[in-house]
Amino acid sequence: MNRPPYTTRLQAGLGLIPETHRLLALWEPGMGTTALLRAALASGEFPGITARRLENIVREAFAPRYLVDDARPARLLKTLLGTVPGHDLQQLMFLYTCRANRILGDFVRERYWPRYMAGNTRMSKAEAVDFIRRAMDRGLTSTRWADSTVARVSGYLPGVLADFGLLGPARLDTRPIQAFRPTPLLSSFLAHDLHVHGVGDQALLAHEDWRLFGLDDGDVLAELKQLALRGELILQSAGSLVRIAWKHQTMEGLAHEFATG
Repeated sequence: MNRPPYTTRLQAGLGLIPETHRLLALWEPGMGTTALLRAALASGEFPGITARRLENIVREAFAPRYLVDDARPARLLKTLLGTVPGHDLQQLMFLYTCRANRILGDFVRERYWPRYMAGNTRMSKAEAVDFIRRAMDRGLTSTRWADSTVARVSGYLPGVLADFGLLGPARLDTRPIQAFRPTPLLSSFLAHDLHVHGVGDQALLAHEDWRLFGLDDGDVLAELKQLALRGELILQSAGSLVRIAWKHQTMEGLAHEFATG
């Protein structure tokens, strides 16, 4: 499968959690990028942001994360906005941000979690620099980036992780590694999302999106068992074989249940 090359799109914005909340409140189904930008400019909700900066946020950050797949991420998040705890929304935003920025997702899977599992307590910017340089050597960027670009992006990667709670505040170019586990809502959403997108029950356990949350196949099975105990699905497992009967066949139905339950 062809993978998109790494980009510098994170320079448009890191986690952008408060901005995303405000944009979701303004966004309505059927609203495209230009219409959302127009509404944001007219709203008065972004007084400290220039028009050019706001356009970058909407076009280069919000749209690739939340207006893809017929704007399903935006529709689901808007349903949940104001009805579920903030950390649930934040973890969903983290998932969508990693999906939209392959460099971020790979950094989390290949560098953050191995350090976490090895018992390291801090992560340095040098780790991000090394990751990017090795990625360029593997041909994962469309062109070889200048040193200044490497320096900028190596700052964005840990910055995004800090915004989403995987790392703490920076001190002397390092950040503390923080405990990070998926919430029950995230586990339910991710499992159902993969199912809706055609991932089979067995393949679901090994999907790379779970690795964003430090979960291996056994961990995912344990998460699915918890979902079954809560009545969100019916799980049958015998050895390495897994079969799932899904209560919800649409993400919209699942989101509505969480929003009203």
